[in-house]
Amino acid sequence: QLQLVESGGGLVQPGGSLRLSCATSGFTLDYYAIGWFRQAPGKEREGVSCISSSVGSTNYADSVKGRFTISRDNAKNTVYLQMNSLKPEDTAVYYCAAVFTGGRVVTTLLPYEYRYWGQGTQVTVSS
Repeated sequence: QLQLVESGGGLVQPGGSLRLSCATSGFTLDYYAIGWFRQAPGKEREGVSCISSSVGSTNYADSVKGRFTISRDNAKNTVYLQMNSLKPEDTAVYYCAAVFTGGRVVTTLLPYEYRYWGQGTQVTVSS
């Protein structure tokens, strides 16, 4: 069955970096868009970044533009989120999610448009 497993979270000081990984199985990345989302305590889940299938179009939330980079390795069925210049407000549980696109360019950051979700990984930015 279709699965997504996040890893790479942890505790980092402000200004530091982390790379999150989303390992997928049970489907072909070529036909799915993958998004990264986060949810802080007491807040709604918000879209952080996404990468479309096929051409690899990307989209970023304004709050992370210039600091986060999403990438995809189809051969490894893995999507990455490189997070640099981390801030305390980036603290949250980070989730990756997938939506079937059939090869179309889809770069939505709306959580309700994604069907398949991982279990999440905690990112804490604190001194």
